[in-house]
Amino acid sequence: MEKLVANKKELLTDKLSENSLLVIEKPKMKALVYHGPGKKALEDKPRPGIKKPTDAIIKILKTTICGTDLHIMKGDLPEVSDGRIIGHEGVGIVEEIGSAVSNFKVGDHVIISCITSCGKCEYCKKGMYSHCADGGWILGYMIDGTQAEYVRIPHADNSLYAIPAGLDEEALVMLSDILPTGFECGVLNGQIKPGDIVAIVGAGPIGIAALLTAQFYSPSEIIMIDQDDNRLSVSKTFGAIHTINTAKQDAVAKIMAITNNRGVDVAIEAVGIPATFELCQEIIAPGGHIANIGVHGKSVTLHLEKLWSRNITITTRLVDTVTTPLLLKTVQANKIEPKKLITHHFKLDKIMDAYNTFGNAAKEKALKVIIEV
Repeated sequence: MEKLVANKKELLTDKLSENSLLVIEKPKMKALVYHGPGKKALEDKPRPGIKKPTDAIIKILKTTICGTDLHIMKGDLPEVSDGRIIGHEGVGIVEEIGSAVSNFKVGDHVIISCITSCGKCEYCKKGMYSHCADGGWILGYMIDGTQAEYVRIPHADNSLYAIPAGLDEEALVMLSDILPTGFECGVLNGQIKPGDIVAIVGAGPIGIAALLTAQFYSPSEIIMIDQDDNRLSVSKTFGAIHTINTAKQDAVAKIMAITNNRGVDVAIEAVGIPATFELCQEIIAPGGHIANIGVHGKSVTLHLEKLWSRNITITTRLVDTVTTPLLLKTVQANKIEPKKLITHHFKLDKIMDAYNTFGNAAKEKALKVIIEV
């Protein structure tokens, strides 16, 4: 009898265990998953949940693909692990909040910042959110990102921005990353002043974001440099005075002709390859600023044998997104129109097509793609 009772208890325990597993299994979501250089897939993944009281879970409405995502896919950032959900931009709706979140409530529409900020550490207090001791750029890099149906946002109070009623949420995806990146890393670090001649090397989304926001400071001329005629043509509509296609023209000779052999006051590198950084060094005027934005996966040569005596300032920066509130106000006031950067739309189930389009931007005439979730 005792053996029979014991067997029944064991069977009951097994049944409870099976049922418990069924109860606690997380619901699934679709997500774009990285599996090493050149390998990615749209997969079913467990929905994220609250891990810390400062977290929020966001239901993604719209996201996009960044040039940095392409660098990840190429293997330029080997620290990104196999199985990581990619993406660090988007807008969405607050689905759930941790007990310590006070600035947002369930149902709020929000911009997701590409940078996670605790707001309390030494770096955050300096305004260097990109180097937050418990954050920085981690979305789609060190933790799962936004190219999915849901995302967990740590330190939600400092890492989300409320969307004012009536604004075009699609356009606001550009405030997650490219507009603050172009502005902070290019324009502010380049210290553009009224009357300056500015060259922006790279007419992709980041370069055009720098072009848009450089005009806040009234430079006399902005020169856009790229190898894509379509992007250069688009740059003209956004305010570029001169365009140079380096596949067809000698960029250094053309810039020296434009500037009477002086060079440019500010050169903004917005590509992230050795050749474009080299070009910035060749065209900078004495006393000028080279502001690097590009994500570099390879070493570059610094020509100190030429630059040591030329009073050059070279800056690097990872975007801090400290200017996001300011840029949001400029969008509200119609001072800049980020929606004009959007050229293509895809549903989440077509995200592989979106990557093909964005990765072949010249052929597809693509700037920013929007992925609707």
